[in-house]
Amino acid sequence: MLLQIKNTHDLVKITDIQELIDPNVNVVHAKDQEGQEEQDMDTFEKQNLVFPSGESLPRCWLDANYRVAK
Repeated sequence: MLLQIKNTHDLVKITDIQELIDPNVNVVHAKDQEGQEEQDMDTFEKQNLVFPSGESLPRCWLDANYRVAK
């Protein structure tokens, strides 16, 4: 799955979907998609990622207590 870094608009390829959808995990492992060479694995904070369309990630992926009213 490809996601985008908010401030740079660079694409990253998520390697573990379970890690992405787990609200108890704050970072995901992904590969930056720049250039033609395969990039090394890096970690990215989920709060800094959005879908390529610019839409935010679902709250239930980011907040384990998403059902509690704020």
